[in-house]
Amino acid sequence: MASTLRTSNTQLLARRRVFNAGLRYSSTKTPCTTYLKPTHIAAADAASTLPATATENIIDTYARPPFVLSHGKGSWLWTKNGQKYLDFSSGIAVNALGHADEEFANAMNEQVRKISHTSNVFHNEWAGQLATLIVETTKKEGGLGWVPGSTSDTSKTAKVFFSNSGTEANEGAFKFARKIAKEKYLASNPSASYADCNQIKFVCFANAFHGRSMGALSATSNPKYQKPFEPLIPGFNVGELNDYAGVEKMIDADTCAVVVEPVQGEGGLAVCEEAWLRMLRKRCDEVGAVLIFDEIQPLANGYPIGAIMVRGEFAPYITVGSHGTTFGGSPLATRLGHHVLSRLSSPAFISHMRDVSSHLASRLQPLPSLFPTLLHPSIRGKGLLTGLGFQDPTHPGRLVQLARERGVLMLTAGKDAVRIVPSLNAEKDEVDLAVDVIESCLVVLKEEAASK
Repeated sequence: MASTLRTSNTQLLARRRVFNAGLRYSSTKTPCTTYLKPTHIAAADAASTLPATATENIIDTYARPPFVLSHGKGSWLWTKNGQKYLDFSSGIAVNALGHADEEFANAMNEQVRKISHTSNVFHNEWAGQLATLIVETTKKEGGLGWVPGSTSDTSKTAKVFFSNSGTEANEGAFKFARKIAKEKYLASNPSASYADCNQIKFVCFANAFHGRSMGALSATSNPKYQKPFEPLIPGFNVGELNDYAGVEKMIDADTCAVVVEPVQGEGGLAVCEEAWLRMLRKRCDEVGAVLIFDEIQPLANGYPIGAIMVRGEFAPYITVGSHGTTFGGSPLATRLGHHVLSRLSSPAFISHMRDVSSHLASRLQPLPSLFPTLLHPSIRGKGLLTGLGFQDPTHPGRLVQLARERGVLMLTAGKDAVRIVPSLNAEKDEVDLAVDVIESCLVVLKEEAASK
């Protein structure tokens, strides 16, 4: 078996050298057929090599492939058996700098040797610096109502609360929205109580994914996730993405918040139209509701961190004791977040991301025309969070399996899509290899479908 693994690895590396020399297939006219045969160990053989400790005391909440990952570098991962995989799943779209990044590792090592955790009873050196960087970067990019590039604009402010995950950030945002609505109500009705306020409803959207804790799950309108845990928290109403006609009806005076993903990563890579998002903003302003954007995962390259950024006018409502966390905003987490965001927001890094993203789009765009019986007509997603929609909902899982057997790791998304999410510092030749493997897998999938 070991000899077979080494041979497969050698073949993969040799083929990559061919791509680096510029001799790759062009998907504009004909799909690549170099990877019709598997190059990596079959699932049945791999399962026999799993150590007992991989499964015997772990609750079976995940359908993992039957191998154990041992280490990585950049966009690449290796198993304990020595097989090498190109990782276009990025830890579910969080490993912005890839695996074993030297600068990231150095920052972590330096901070751990200094101080890693104190709790939020005390200030620490890095939480304030990361919060400032987040706010200033948002100003520069034109978020939260700032004019793009307005780093000197002090007419608006924002503040940040740190958590340990996106789910926790959403839970906190829901609490903040309820409290903001009730405090504003009490300000207008001094003799009333919190219980008198009827502005307590939330609006979320079909196919969204906001997390698995009870509040976030209540906003995740997928029966697969919700049914076993009902009854959920009441007050969440579900709308349709990009439904202009439904905005005014869905969002009314009893709505305290609207939560939306600009790109639905888990939900199938649907993208919100800018005009529709602006309509949400306008309607929320009309009824006094908070608009929550659930986005941005790769803040600390896979180290657990989450953040809630709040407009300055809302921050005074979130008072001492309103919310809290034991681990969120630790010196280690915020040091790493500051390191990663500093690199991601640099002009050179942004230029590289745009270049690779454009290249990925150019490689994916021809695929629906090459495989019209398999794929939906449009590529989904945006930037380096992109994917393919399938006509047959059984095909995304099969394509992920076929690609894995040929050394490329990807994920399904929603009911009918494959998610392609390389690290943000991935290179063009890695994109070429991934798409060449995808093309070969689509050829195999087409042949399988025709034989049924």
